[in-house]
Amino acid sequence: MRIRTSRFACLIIGASLLLTIPASAVKGAPDTAGKRQDAHPWRDKSLSPARRANLLIEKMTLDEKIVMVHGVSPIPIKGYVGYVPANLRLGIPALTLADGRAGVGNDAKDITLLPAPIAVASSWDLGLIHQYGKVLGQEQWAKGTNVELGPSIDVVRVPEWGRTFESYGEDPYFNGRMAVAEIKGIQSQGPIADANMYLTMNQENNRFKEDSIVDERTLREIYLPPFEAAILDGHVGTVMCAYVKTNGIYSCENPQLEIDFLRRDLKFDGWVMSDWGATHSTVAAIKGGLDQQMPDDEFYGKALKAAVLDGHVSVSELDEHVRNILVPMFRHGLFDKSQPGNWLANVRSPEHDSFSRMVAEQGTILLKNDASLLPLSDKLSIAVFGAAGSKQPKVEGGGSSGVNAPYVVSPLDGIRKRSGAGTQVTYALGSDLDAASKAARNAEVAIVFVQTDETEGDDRLDLKLPGNQDQLVTTVAGVNKKTIVVLDTGGPVLMPWIDKVAGVLEAWYPGQEDGNAIAAVLYGDYNPSAKSPLTFPRTASAIPTANKEQWPGVDGLSTYSEKLNVGYRWYDATNGQPLFPFGFGLSYTTFQLSHLSVAPTNLNSASGSTLGKVLLKLQVTNTGKRDGAEVIQAYVGHPAVNGEPPHQLGAFEKVQLKAGETKPVTLELEQRAFSIYDMASHRWITPAGTYEILVGTSSRDLPLHTSITIAQNTTSK
Repeated sequence: MRIRTSRFACLIIGASLLLTIPASAVKGAPDTAGKRQDAHPWRDKSLSPARRANLLIEKMTLDEKIVMVHGVSPIPIKGYVGYVPANLRLGIPALTLADGRAGVGNDAKDITLLPAPIAVASSWDLGLIHQYGKVLGQEQWAKGTNVELGPSIDVVRVPEWGRTFESYGEDPYFNGRMAVAEIKGIQSQGPIADANMYLTMNQENNRFKEDSIVDERTLREIYLPPFEAAILDGHVGTVMCAYVKTNGIYSCENPQLEIDFLRRDLKFDGWVMSDWGATHSTVAAIKGGLDQQMPDDEFYGKALKAAVLDGHVSVSELDEHVRNILVPMFRHGLFDKSQPGNWLANVRSPEHDSFSRMVAEQGTILLKNDASLLPLSDKLSIAVFGAAGSKQPKVEGGGSSGVNAPYVVSPLDGIRKRSGAGTQVTYALGSDLDAASKAARNAEVAIVFVQTDETEGDDRLDLKLPGNQDQLVTTVAGVNKKTIVVLDTGGPVLMPWIDKVAGVLEAWYPGQEDGNAIAAVLYGDYNPSAKSPLTFPRTASAIPTANKEQWPGVDGLSTYSEKLNVGYRWYDATNGQPLFPFGFGLSYTTFQLSHLSVAPTNLNSASGSTLGKVLLKLQVTNTGKRDGAEVIQAYVGHPAVNGEPPHQLGAFEKVQLKAGETKPVTLELEQRAFSIYDMASHRWITPAGTYEILVGTSSRDLPLHTSITIAQNTTSK
């Protein structure tokens, strides 16, 4: 059976139809005697993963190699969305693949629903997202999963993209740092992580046929860097190629993407698996760099065997693809460690529940706070509005990211619990605007919860809030000046009512602890410190991809005519005025940055050599009366002749400070921050010139300036 839709639409069948495999085989065949070890020299853990893979491949038959490069469908065991059976003869463990970017997916029970990845990214806290990965990895491993189909690390190009909530944001450097931290967290717990979706997967509309027309410099500087970081620094085991085409060739048979970029330039020694139903050929895919077809064997089963037998695909070519799969399996210990978990295991814990709440708190962005209305004082009467406030809390995105939450705390319940028995808290759905107006008049503070319904498979039609939610906010704010709007959205939205409300919070999709987390922020039990990893536009037309030729495309072509000017880069290049800029977020305290210095200020390396790191030092002071955290952001402005956007994020650091405290901060700028991809030489270079360095707390709040001079052109990595 060919599955032509995406993973979230796959039917997972529990009956054993194609294979009869003992349950123990799912975990692999352990060594129990020296004779077994001698027969299987690849079991020797002292050998390198590559050597072990080569020894194993020497003993594999053609049929056994073919089995390794595709999934089976229907799946003979319950729960997983992808499956490669174990080889009992050679002791190769099964591959059990599961979705889960905010928790274990595929209808798993007894798991933790974490906030969406965009929320944890908004913390700008690498330690937090590393722990996020560890929680995901631990629960997946305990469920018997050994390949976690995440994280999604694509740069957000189109603000209407239906999977924005799955990603980290619109900056390639930022996404790369986040990806490395999460991948290391996942893989530290046992599963192999899967970086997806590779490459130019920037829209859902017509994603099975859409062709991304994008120049190589833009690919290299904007869309490839998160995957580069995932491979070089995160040591991710597998990469998932996307549905879309790039410059006329499907991602899963595109030699530029899979061979030139991944293998030649990045030296990737893991495997490339297809998205579910994203394989379109046999010989072209094999020669284009695809190692493994998922979820079935239409192109990589009998058809591939025939291609090998008739000489269209050589045995050595097939061996290379098998090796790409085996090496990370050896490296990550799938042959060497037991995995006692199973799909029916209860993997929840109070610690994970608490962690979910912590992420939701730290991922909530304070966007507006007129007259310091927030944090709320105790005993103020409150009216709560909106479906997301009580009846239908919007806590996660749809599609393959879907998770069965063990429970959901609604905002209404969280606010009532936090405010206490002596505080009047009323609720109105908001469908009746007259009733909403009356309820708002009778309360000291009105809190309107609004939402978007974002999912894999569909982009949003526009950036407006669906239904009557804008009208609801306007109605409530019209009668209550102390109106606060809480956004439960997967991406940026328009806010035509922004000047009429006192406060705005972006809570994203906050997971199972929704109500408890938002109540903690509203009442100041947690001081918000999140920063937006996306730009919020003022109007639908003032965005980088406003033309239909760019998105959703014309005649199947999506033209990346904005080139390097993605996200905040476009606003800076066009002198646009966003509603809220990239990197923006308020706090219940205030901060001051001072005493910026840079070393060295002049770089004069010999031609052909590489430059060292540039160190920035400054001081940050909490000038308010509350403990809090600030994110220090450093941006680099290139000489105009380099053809780069006005300035780009080069480093960041989150700093915790007590009220009145001053701390020194050191930021490191890597050579890549000063480099461009040169199309003439087809390599990264660092051109000579003067580079401006700007430091502040958002892409539009950069009070500290300095510069460095690079005397000679140099190469770069």
